[in-house]
Amino acid sequence: MSLINFFLRHQGEIAEATLEHIWLVGAAMLLAIAIGVPLGVIVTRKPWLSKPILGSANIAETIPSLALFGFLLPVPWLGDRADRLAITALTLYALLPIIRNTAAGIAGVDPAVREAARGMGMTQRQILFQVELPLSLSTVLAGVRVATVLTIGIATIAAAVGAGGLGEFIFRGLAMVNDQLILAGAIPAAILALGADFILSVFERRLRPAR
Repeated sequence: MSLINFFLRHQGEIAEATLEHIWLVGAAMLLAIAIGVPLGVIVTRKPWLSKPILGSANIAETIPSLALFGFLLPVPWLGDRADRLAITALTLYALLPIIRNTAAGIAGVDPAVREAARGMGMTQRQILFQVELPLSLSTVLAGVRVATVLTIGIATIAAAVGAGGLGEFIFRGLAMVNDQLILAGAIPAAILALGADFILSVFERRLRPAR
């Protein structure tokens, strides 16, 4: 049976697994952005916290994915649901590039622009939301793009804890020594990663401030 025929015969299963994969990655990325961007802002406002924040995110990034899933498994609320466990682990993996790029983007704002904003009587909060974040948005989005592509790949491990996704095909293929099953998970995951990278890179370029 050719690979194309295999895809056609199992298109329903592949589509369902792809949607599960998108759900896991999407939920993790929303959480990572909601946590990572404020932490990136804190790093710029309180430099003494940069080492513990970035260090913790870096440690999470360096833990092997399967091991991290294993570490989180005994946690009661997480261990009760495989999708919660997977989303939490993926969120931890996605934090580092978002925190780094948020901090770098805000730090890269021209000091003269900040001074002009202060001269207009703007508060620190107003400067952050009306000046710094808009000007650093493309840099933040670059971090989100890196984190998204990374998360799409790591999400295939979620199948190991029963969270579903395209990793189901990969693990089944490895167990059965079946290349078609492995490719049924690997190819859609690669397409998702390339598609997300392309779409986010387009937005990144459009949001880049004119020089």
